[in-house]
Amino acid sequence: MTKRARKKRSGPRPPRQARPASQREGRNPAALQQQMMQLQEEMAKTQDALKEEQVTATVGGGMVTAVINGQQDLVSISIDPEVVDPEDVEMLEDMVLAAVNEALEKSRELASERMSAYTAGLDIPGLA
Repeated sequence: MTKRARKKRSGPRPPRQARPASQREGRNPAALQQQMMQLQEEMAKTQDALKEEQVTATVGGGMVTAVINGQQDLVSISIDPEVVDPEDVEMLEDMVLAAVNEALEKSRELASERMSAYTAGLDIPGLA
C-alpha cells in the first residue's frame, strides 16, 4: 500500500453550499406550497368578508355620520338638516371630513385586526 501525499491548501476553504431551509428542517416543499395556497385562499375569503363589515363614525353630536366598509369604501354619509347652514358651509365640510377620516381609521384597524392572523410572525415590509 502506498500513502498518498496530502496537499496543503493555500488560503481559506471555500464555503459549503447551504441547503434550502425546507430540506434542512425536513419539510416537504410540495406540502409547504400547499399550505401557502391554503393561506392565500383564506386571506382572500377574509378580504371578501371585509367588504361586508362596516364601521361608523359620528361627529358633531350625531350631526354627521360616515359609514365605511372593511375595504375603506365609503358606504354612506348622513347629514342632519339642522347642520346645513348656507352661512357656515366650512363647518359642515369640517364635520364631514372628520367623520370620514375617523371612519377610515376604524376601517383600517378592522382590516388590520382581521388580517393579522395571517401575517403574525412574518416580517413583510408594509404589512405591519
